[in-house]
Amino acid sequence: MNGWDELDRFLGTDPRDVGCAKAMDLLHVYVELATRDPEATRRRYPGIVAHLRACGPCRDDFEGLLAAVSGSAG
Repeated sequence: MNGWDELDRFLGTDPRDVGCAKAMDLLHVYVELATRDPEATRRRYPGIVAHLRACGPCRDDFEGLLAAVSGSAG
């Protein structure tokens, strides 16, 4: 591995991406709002949207929490 893949991923990062720590800090708020008005939530938190697109583990946490809150877990 020569590091080019990592550089490409870094350069392709959406500048609005808030990162894992901030996304996890707000994930419970984001999920709660997303159950009521998903489109408004995406407009209000574009940094979290960008992060969830880029980060599989955080997206998995989001989807799991959303399923639990909406009652569709399992």
